[in-house]
Amino acid sequence: MMKRSPAEITMLLLDLKGGNEEALNQLAPVIYQELRRIASGYLKNESNANTLQTNDLVHEAYLRLIDEAYFSWENRVQFFAVAARAMRQFLVHYARRRKAAKRGGGKANVTFDEGAVLAEQKSEEILAINEAMTQLEKIDPRMNRIVELRYFTGLTIDETSKALKISPATVKREWTAAKAWLASELAA
Repeated sequence: MMKRSPAEITMLLLDLKGGNEEALNQLAPVIYQELRRIASGYLKNESNANTLQTNDLVHEAYLRLIDEAYFSWENRVQFFAVAARAMRQFLVHYARRRKAAKRGGGKANVTFDEGAVLAEQKSEEILAINEAMTQLEKIDPRMNRIVELRYFTGLTIDETSKALKISPATVKREWTAAKAWLASELAA
């Protein structure tokens, strides 16, 4: 697959928004590869005794993104901001299902893939982070979006500033404040 520059991806997103269906065919492998990179980075430090695979996270996020109003995507950074939210929603849903299954709410998933990656501890962490982020969103919605973009998608300071249309200095300052606030909430 040919690697595309951020500018080319933005052009394809604008073409798609303009009704060019061929743009989706060209974007699909690029989107999939980028989602895979994000999911791998997010899940890479997890233990091997889990049931969620990187591919599961990628497929769920991809399906949610393609199913949503993709015609409103303006650029690559905005697209991956939406991807962050889709991944967060799926990880929270998955962690809740896992917790319910642990309490006897269903049969456990069995996987034979060595790349399986979401441990019980990570499920608890995701649920705690999600709960704290729900509170943060009530206090400061922009700070919450910064956490989503940086933590769940791994966007850089510059990419986050472009997605939110704020300065990199503001992103740095609010990212630092959000991490401190979340750490305080999670410790309580």
